[in-house]
Amino acid sequence: MPDFRCEERSASAATEAKDEARHEDRKPVQGERRRFPRPTRPASEEPPPPPALKPLLFSTRDFDAVEQFAAWRGYVAPLVDTRMPDNTSQEAGFVADHTAWNLGGMLIFQHAAPPHSYMRSQAKVKSDLIDHWHISVLRSGRTWTEVDGLVSEGEPGKIQLRSLGHPFRGRATEAKVLSLILPRTLLFDVPASVEIKNNIVLSGTLTKLLIEYLNIIEANLPHFIAADLPHVVQTVRDMIVACVASSAAQSAGTEQHSILALTERVRRFVESNLSSEDLTVERICRELGISRTRLYQVFEQEGGVHHYIQRRRLLSAHASLSDPSNREQIIDIAFAVGFSSAAHFSRAFSKEFGYSPREARNLTVSPYLRHAASQASAGSAHPFDEWLRTLGHSR
Repeated sequence: MPDFRCEERSASAATEAKDEARHEDRKPVQGERRRFPRPTRPASEEPPPPPALKPLLFSTRDFDAVEQFAAWRGYVAPLVDTRMPDNTSQEAGFVADHTAWNLGGMLIFQHAAPPHSYMRSQAKVKSDLIDHWHISVLRSGRTWTEVDGLVSEGEPGKIQLRSLGHPFRGRATEAKVLSLILPRTLLFDVPASVEIKNNIVLSGTLTKLLIEYLNIIEANLPHFIAADLPHVVQTVRDMIVACVASSAAQSAGTEQHSILALTERVRRFVESNLSSEDLTVERICRELGISRTRLYQVFEQEGGVHHYIQRRRLLSAHASLSDPSNREQIIDIAFAVGFSSAAHFSRAFSKEFGYSPREARNLTVSPYLRHAASQASAGSAHPFDEWLRTLGHSR
């Protein structure tokens, strides 16, 4: 009788042998292993630079209602003197907010305030340290500003430009405003064909583009890094010059505008030549092509050309002395702004400001300004008035 179990084992063994043979056939042939360099891992990305700007915050909301307007008046005093409407009592309160950003070559501030009137008097122009351009964009409300009998009206969609080196006065409804402060030196190198006039209103297509660009800047102020700031300032400056060049206000050739334009030309020339010992009436007339009589007429309210030149030198020196980051020797600062004698500089400085150059390095600020500085984010070293004084003078 055949042994079926033996035959089954033999058949099973044969099947397994065939399967192993097929498996061996499917194995890839083992050749020499080729070695390639392993790709290097990308270096870990560096963290992005921190934001460069820290806002300086001020609000009258932190004061009792009866003190709110006094607080606001004290805070904006470096720019203008303010007054509440005649039919309004200080007991009613004055809720206003102010946020300032220092881009190094330009200040930007946002503020919202109830109705009020404002004035930058001839006495303030002569007594303070600020001689910049002020550009304002109304987000809401309206303003009326008068310079030497000429009134400009501000409203949303337009830009107002005026000099803080010339008196003005005006009034505002309840308004929200975005303002730029540009040092005069930033606009020194404008093309000769562009004449920047005082107290003008800019409008038109280029002005709309500038407003849109300022909207973008305003939204990104908390996010800019240090490398962005010079480009932002330069672009704003270039767009303002383009708007001025294309503005219909350039064609307003009144005698009053002619005087203001000439005044600005002389101011620019004086400021760019403060360190020159040859900054004389004769040179100004020769370089700008004007007569001595005309020059004296333009600067009669300034106390004369010589007084204006010396005052600008003293103001420039004061700005440098009151800048905490500037540790130059006093005599070096005096020479840098055109004084040839230390004794003459010290006497003129003390007569002009009521304290010595050395004391200028230790000036204190008003309680309202100290309060504002304490409200600022950590790292903001300067209160608002110091930002204004040192703008364009920081080393």
